[in-house]
Amino acid sequence: MIYPWHLYLMALLYIFAGFMHFIKPKMYMRIMPRYLPKHLSLIYISGLVEVFIGFGLCFTSSKDYAIYALIAMLTVFLLVHFYMLSSKKAAAGIPFYILVLRIPLQFALMYWAYWYLQF
Repeated sequence: MIYPWHLYLMALLYIFAGFMHFIKPKMYMRIMPRYLPKHLSLIYISGLVEVFIGFGLCFTSSKDYAIYALIAMLTVFLLVHFYMLSSKKAAAGIPFYILVLRIPLQFALMYWAYWYLQF
């Protein structure tokens, strides 16, 4: 089955984001909540999960599973977004208003993924 082009765009965005965890792990280290263990391992694992989800979105047999995994992953990533609001150091130099806007954006990304369950 051929899906709408924007589903493939979504897939590419997550594949790219996943590979960035391996290319620029220091960027992600700055925003990891202190209460989580083994930051570098978690960064690599989350990058790998994003890549798998991105590829999973491209195939009929795995699309729905990938969508549910994506929504779960984005829900877990909310922990990072809220952590970044907790202090100036946790914000990693990102302006407060952008950090606040990322919260509804996260829910918009979840809805965008959920919308593809109809195909």
